[in-house]
Amino acid sequence: MTTTQVNLTEKSTDPIVLTDAAVAKVAELIAAAGVDEPLALRVAVKPGGCSGFNYDMYFDSDVAADDVSREFAGVRVVVDAQSAELLNGSTLDYTDALQGAGFHITNPNATRTCGCGNSFS
Repeated sequence: MTTTQVNLTEKSTDPIVLTDAAVAKVAELIAAAGVDEPLALRVAVKPGGCSGFNYDMYFDSDVAADDVSREFAGVRVVVDAQSAELLNGSTLDYTDALQGAGFHITNPNATRTCGCGNSFS
C-alpha cells in the first residue's frame, strides 16, 4: 500500500492520507460527477453505529475556515476539526476485488471496530 502526500499545511500530522488506489478512484468519481464546481472528498466521523462512531465520506464544494484540507495528487480532502482529532494518522485505501471492493479506513485511534467495519470507538 503506497501513499501520495502533497501540500501539507498547518498541522504536523495528517488526519488522513490516501493511498494511490484511493486517489485514483476518488479522482475517477469526481470526474464522473460532471459538475462545474471543484469538489473535495469530505471525510467525517459521526456519532452512531454499534461501536460508537461511523465514518462518513461524500463530495463537498463547501470548505469551512476550520476544516483541515490536504491535497493528494490533485484530489482535495477536507476533514472538520472534530473529526480530524478522531482520524489523526488514518489511511484511506480503495480495493477493487471480487469480495470486499470499496473504500476502507485504517484508523490507529480506533480501540474497537464492529464486524461490518463501518463503526469504531
